[in-house]
Amino acid sequence: MEHYELAVIGSGPAGQKAAIQAAKLGKRVAIIDRSALLGGMCIHGGAIPSKTLREAILYFSGFYHHQVYGGRRKRDLSIRELLTRCSEVTLSEMRVIVNQLERNRIEVIEGEASFVDEHTVRVVGTGQLSLTANAIVIATGTQPAHPDTVPFEDGLIIDAGNIETLTNLPRSIIVVGAGVVGTEYASMLALLGIEVTLIDQKPTMLDFVDPAIAEALSYHMRDIGVVLHLGEEVVEVARTQNNRVRVTFRSGKKAIADALLYAAGRSGATKDLNLESIGIQPDTRGRLKVNENFQTAHPHIYAVGDVIGFPSLASASMEQGRLAACHAFQIPSSYRPDLLPYGIYTVPEISMVGRTERDLMEQGVPYEVGEARYREIARGQILGDRVGFLKLLFHQESRQLLGVHVIGQGATELIHIGQAVLAFNGTLDFFIGNTFNYPTLAECYRVAALDGYNKVMMEE
Repeated sequence: MEHYELAVIGSGPAGQKAAIQAAKLGKRVAIIDRSALLGGMCIHGGAIPSKTLREAILYFSGFYHHQVYGGRRKRDLSIRELLTRCSEVTLSEMRVIVNQLERNRIEVIEGEASFVDEHTVRVVGTGQLSLTANAIVIATGTQPAHPDTVPFEDGLIIDAGNIETLTNLPRSIIVVGAGVVGTEYASMLALLGIEVTLIDQKPTMLDFVDPAIAEALSYHMRDIGVVLHLGEEVVEVARTQNNRVRVTFRSGKKAIADALLYAAGRSGATKDLNLESIGIQPDTRGRLKVNENFQTAHPHIYAVGDVIGFPSLASASMEQGRLAACHAFQIPSSYRPDLLPYGIYTVPEISMVGRTERDLMEQGVPYEVGEARYREIARGQILGDRVGFLKLLFHQESRQLLGVHVIGQGATELIHIGQAVLAFNGTLDFFIGNTFNYPTLAECYRVAALDGYNKVMMEE
């Protein structure tokens, strides 16, 4: 029986970084995955394919350009045209991962992992083997929720992981779930001229996002043709006799479309790990509870990434994996979850870092807001983005930056300027006293800072 200093279950972003960090420390490491295609859901059905699909749709639809130059969308697109680029990027990313693991002498074991005891893992693949490890990291990620009431069927009633089963682009589609995945797919599919109906039982989309940002996204999605049914609960999903999908709401209303994308939640991929045999109990959604060091009920067994729940971001998962490996081998490290940037790839995209207005009000922090609209920035005019804006939250007295919220083109890149200033406890003065390239969207920071500064001066 082989023995390792660290065994990692799952090869997604969290598992990769845990394994690589331990290998960099000179440890003998094994990474176990049920699939020969390494990378987890992030590479094979999650972030990478969906973001690549978004770029392909923006290119083929010419969305931003035809708003400015009056160009036409490409018609009669096939799902194959859109997914070809996704496959290319997925294969490229997978090669990078394999190369990194090989370079760091990490042993890759293909098969289904399950616990025999607290230090022993059985792996069943083409054959069967068992291994022992001093420390174990669970990084199995999540899988789309498949409630019994939804009759999933390839090409008709699908989840985000099997978009490729669509043989043709539907003329209409219903998206159930207005979370991150649902809003991303709803907005990008609408750009193709598909009639999109987005349904969620919550009265607002993305309730963790700044309300002004969420409201702007809601307005823009309606503007590109998405029909929103918020505050509506789906009680039945059924296939019609003419091979379409009918959804019935609790209110009695119905919606019919050519296809349905179910994006209402995900569950931790833990049911095959035999966790009950070692006294670890997942919650009702298969997620694992951990402490601040990502340790489970057993100090040498860690859990990281989407399997532990919010924020379920690839970037956060990578850092959690690295930190877990550091802790397992007593390497000091620091973590700033308060500086974690969020990126949501809707159209337009959204990003945020730091505190929210809701949080500041609840904590009784005296704050002020500075805003800059893309339409008032030269670069915004050039891009033709009249929706975007950047919002700074800062302390009224010290002018210390507290949070940054952005919607519009480049939001997920633009956010990192604010993240850096937050990291060194900077103030509005940093933005006011510095020069930004012209014309760039980065100018929004200076304009928003001046807007906020003027508000504070008027109040004094």
